[in-house]
Amino acid sequence: MAAKPPLVALKDIHLQDGQRPLFSGVDLAVEPRSRAALVGRNGAGKSTLMKVVMGFIEPDSGDRAVQAGTRFAYVPQEPEITGETLIDYASSGAAETWTAESWLTTFGLDPYKSTQGLSGGEIRRAALAKAFAEEPEVLLLDEPTNHLDILAIELLEEELVSARFAVLVVSHDRAFLNRVTNTVHWLEGRRVRTLNKGFAEFDDWAAKVMEEEAVALEKLTKTIERETATFYSSITARRTRNEGRARSLAALRAERAEKMKDVPRDLYMGVDSGAISGKLVADIKGVSKSFGDRVIFKDLTTRIIRGDRLAIVGPNGAGKTTLVKVLLGELEPDEGTVRMGANLEPLYLDQSREGLKSDMTLWDALTPGGGDSILVRGHSKHVAAYAKDFLFSEAQLRQPISTLSGGERNRLLLARALAKSANLLVLDEPTNDLDIDTLDKLQELLDGYDGTLILVSHDRDFVDRLATSTIAMNGRGDIVETPGGWTEFVRQNPGFIQAPKAGIAAPSAPKPPATPIATKKPTKLSFKDTHRLAEIEKLMESLPKEIAKQDALMADPDLYSKNPAAFDKAMKAAEKARSELESIELEWLELEEKKAALG
Repeated sequence: MAAKPPLVALKDIHLQDGQRPLFSGVDLAVEPRSRAALVGRNGAGKSTLMKVVMGFIEPDSGDRAVQAGTRFAYVPQEPEITGETLIDYASSGAAETWTAESWLTTFGLDPYKSTQGLSGGEIRRAALAKAFAEEPEVLLLDEPTNHLDILAIELLEEELVSARFAVLVVSHDRAFLNRVTNTVHWLEGRRVRTLNKGFAEFDDWAAKVMEEEAVALEKLTKTIERETATFYSSITARRTRNEGRARSLAALRAERAEKMKDVPRDLYMGVDSGAISGKLVADIKGVSKSFGDRVIFKDLTTRIIRGDRLAIVGPNGAGKTTLVKVLLGELEPDEGTVRMGANLEPLYLDQSREGLKSDMTLWDALTPGGGDSILVRGHSKHVAAYAKDFLFSEAQLRQPISTLSGGERNRLLLARALAKSANLLVLDEPTNDLDIDTLDKLQELLDGYDGTLILVSHDRDFVDRLATSTIAMNGRGDIVETPGGWTEFVRQNPGFIQAPKAGIAAPSAPKPPATPIATKKPTKLSFKDTHRLAEIEKLMESLPKEIAKQDALMADPDLYSKNPAAFDKAMKAAEKARSELESIELEWLELEEKKAALG
């Protein structure tokens, strides 16, 4: 059976972005019913290439061929919702009103809700509903999982896998791409390479391609070195200027220079955990939180120990940010207690990108106090050098933030945050808009971080790679903690996040089997242990004060020169208090676990 012609095809596309060539000979074809990923680094031009496929941007040269009558739908990275109500918006294109209403309902939206004041997740779902309702033959999606919760992402996956149209999607979400795609277009070095397999095969294939190109570049370099040596050692070349050989050598050098432009730069991210926190980061006992009649979560008991990587997952609006604020002691619980550990230096990276104004420059954002340097983990560094570590060019430093892509803005937030030292990192949706290479670098960085991490994320693959435990919330007040990441949580708690189906009663708990009469076991701590626990709790209050007192003495710049003995005494007292605090925190944990087991 002959293969069907592509619905849309690009051939030898060239496009300049100012002085920079963005595409040089790009070929790309969208086959009927294919589900293709378009991947590449932030700034490579993925969104621009999508617009060329749509016909929104005319290339400088090359051909765009489209089958007659092909219907397109497109969901951009930042959709703009217009009209008075969602049904007005969803039916404003080629969709019938009843189809638009059906798809809005499928994506969990009220068709007659106002378009004003929508959350990021609602905006994304409305844009997806509009696109599906238009019944396209080619659907283009630019970062469709941004702002969607896990339930909405899984719904989108199901709809795409069963769809009869072709899909071209830009996404950083590995789990989403693994499930949805059967083709990968890789935009790298201003051209597109295509893998006719799903994204699960991409990493191995891309590594092989890069290895082959590195070998080819090395061969070219050696050829240039050999030709250069021959040229300058030749008597003929010196005396008569062999113009043919000179032109050949110049062409080889130009070819290498062009190839070197396409060698991707490395991203240099660092993180400093600063001072070592106490062994205990937070102890949470029987904590509940409500707003009015709505229960956010109830009866949460857990401990966060130094070095833990805690993931918090759940639907949008379940209260994940509220939980983080309670865990950090920023919000008082309605019931229960939260005890914070000693020497904590928290850093909270918010998903809202607060502090980045569209008219400020990248330079302004990195140096809010002015000047040309930034304090990076205790050391002064020129702003241009630090920006380069995060793949920003010197030309971008004076450009307004409004010109940056979503991924570049998120990378800027990371640059600002990671310049500070912190032994407790709280990252709220850090993966939004980041390309896969940056995500991999961030994951490696956090994997080697020796502080404590609290991660709020809908990225299932990212959670699986990092989390040592996962707290899940379902938006109905229920909360559960499971060792491991997302996959382990789902395995142990199937259906926990999904809303219960109407008319299905929850199964009644089985009756416990009869147990033989046994010797009575203790149900509480002994008098000795209870007394020791009380002593430890007093020490856990007094020792951090003693440490702060000695640190304040040593902070006097004149103490060491005026009274070395006093400085030495203060240093030894602080070290002794820190060691004692570490020891009693471990003892406190053991006694608390014993108490919980007896209770």
